[in-house]
Amino acid sequence: MKKIWIKGIKSLLVSGFLVASLGGSVGTAEAAANTAPIMKDNLSKYGLVKDVELPVTVTAGGLSYTLEKIMIYDIKSTYAQDLIKKYGYPKLTNMEAYYKYFVWTKLTLENKSDVTIEATPKNTFAHQWSFTASDEEINDGGTLKSMMPLTDYYHIKNSKEALWGYSLKPGEKLTTYQAYTYRGNKFNYLKINLDVNGSKADQSIATKAN
Repeated sequence: MKKIWIKGIKSLLVSGFLVASLGGSVGTAEAAANTAPIMKDNLSKYGLVKDVELPVTVTAGGLSYTLEKIMIYDIKSTYAQDLIKKYGYPKLTNMEAYYKYFVWTKLTLENKSDVTIEATPKNTFAHQWSFTASDEEINDGGTLKSMMPLTDYYHIKNSKEALWGYSLKPGEKLTTYQAYTYRGNKFNYLKINLDVNGSKADQSIATKAN
């Protein structure tokens, strides 16, 4: 019993030494790690100043769309290419020359109506929500182009990894990810546009820095 007691004391002394040498407690270190800010966007890198902080929600026609996160990448970057490969986004001929940016979004949909709201592979969400980033008509009307996953994700309704088709019953929610490409040379602003069941709404996310 005495030996166990002595081992316990030694263990406490060693632990105390390690904590002291690190200049704080284990609890303090864990708290610092848990309170580290989570990066929700990199819009400033592309000359944009946020009008609102994320997450931001827009509602129209009973559909609530919340933008949780948005990241812009050079389409030739390793991260963009890894996502394109993983989810089977179309590898169009000279796509890197045609599209300059790959945009990855995290979103939450919620059906706040009393009827089912859905989008199918033939009647996609592109008719319900979109992002605009420029008024230049030469750049696809300044609209980000949604990318269709060509792997099995294309057939998965309510995919939580790579959205295409979805169907939400009243009160149902879905948090997922969605990819876009952008043909423009720069982002002049960023705006979400909703058009659901004849009801429209929009929200400015960011504008170009002066």
